[in-house]
Amino acid sequence: MPERQLDRAAVVAATQEAAALAFASWREGAAADTNVWDKGKNNPVSDIDMAVDAFLITKLRAILPEAAWLSEESADDPSRLNARLLWLVDPIDGTRDYVRGRSGWCVSVALVADGLPVFAVMAAPTQNKVWIAAHGEGVTCNGERLTGSSRLDFIGSRVPADDLPKLDADLVTVTKPNSIAMRMTMVACDRADLVATLRWGHEWDIAAAHLVAQEAGAVVTDALGRPIRYNKSAPKDFGLICCAPGIHLAAVERLSGRAAKILSSP
Repeated sequence: MPERQLDRAAVVAATQEAAALAFASWREGAAADTNVWDKGKNNPVSDIDMAVDAFLITKLRAILPEAAWLSEESADDPSRLNARLLWLVDPIDGTRDYVRGRSGWCVSVALVADGLPVFAVMAAPTQNKVWIAAHGEGVTCNGERLTGSSRLDFIGSRVPADDLPKLDADLVTVTKPNSIAMRMTMVACDRADLVATLRWGHEWDIAAAHLVAQEAGAVVTDALGRPIRYNKSAPKDFGLICCAPGIHLAAVERLSGRAAKILSSP
């Protein structure tokens, strides 16, 4: 943890205020009341993403000035690589759901120390949920302590997905929010057994949810089963596995061939 005591209540309050700021322009079942543009293919961003980012920079830096900063919507400052502490933030994870009036988005805040998340807050105002996790101390959702999935049989595992490839027909789909972080909380809340991706993803997408899931008892690795560390020069990893410990090896085995093929492609 930080050299001086972290004001956890202030971090929680800042995250909730940021979520309220975003929620004020969200419109259920309709386009959000904000300007939206594309950063890349199928990668929207809005004025609200930027406003939440600016709000959190001010609030979180005031709480812990010695921590460096990395977020999806800020220019990357390479000096963060020399910092022991880092705020790792996604102002709105699940922007596609946000701008379309769907509920699968959240504000995601993590404090990283020496490459590992040590404190995390996630707020999903459309669901009236706040997750708070501290390394080695467990995780709560709205004050209730969480215990994640304890599934032992890979076949039949619940996966948040719209559909699954034929190779995974022995798994079971459950409702999928756009936010990868919120899908990971489903494992922490025992509403899913497995979240897996086979693409490059950024650290800010998963840092807070990594700690939430881990403190609920889940295993979180990249798609090849390797540990994930944060504050890398290129802040991304190939793929994700977030699952019950008892099915992690089977998940790695299921994904390894596909992962290798993707990574070896020109």
